[in-house]
Amino acid sequence: MTKEHPDNTARLRLRRLTLDDADLMLGVWNDPAFIRYVGDRGIRTVVQAHEAMLEGPMMLYETYGYGPYRIALRDSDTPIGICGIFRRDGLDEPDIGFSTLPEYCGNGFAYEAACAVIEYARKDLGLSVLNAIVSPDNAASIGLIRKLGLSFERMYEWPDSGEQVAIYAMQLTV
Repeated sequence: MTKEHPDNTARLRLRRLTLDDADLMLGVWNDPAFIRYVGDRGIRTVVQAHEAMLEGPMMLYETYGYGPYRIALRDSDTPIGICGIFRRDGLDEPDIGFSTLPEYCGNGFAYEAACAVIEYARKDLGLSVLNAIVSPDNAASIGLIRKLGLSFERMYEWPDSGEQVAIYAMQLTV
């Protein structure tokens, strides 16, 4: 049986999101950097967060067996962000995504969580390719994506918005 989430790391706990994580998701979705580089989802209330979580993470878990995972500090269980595997309409391969709350940026938490997610994708989920989708002007995320071992593959235009994003990729199988 496949594990439901990546292994914990030295400093972090990772698990599937639940509706009890609505406050964390409100923080993620309303972080100015998230709004700038990913988009404003217009989610401002716990009720809206619950609806978005049912249509997003919970649907991913049900459909694919993976999705975003709650990242929390291992010692205190304080939630600090999300990292996980997503599926996007119009794209064939799953992609890794991450977002840490602003007060936890710059401590290597996103890298640590992403390494655990990549290992989970490879060993437990048996994925052969993992992409990352990033705004071409998001230098911090591009730096992390490259550090994780993904390489630039191509530019992609979202059909609904016309926005250009960069797609990075890595092979997970030898």
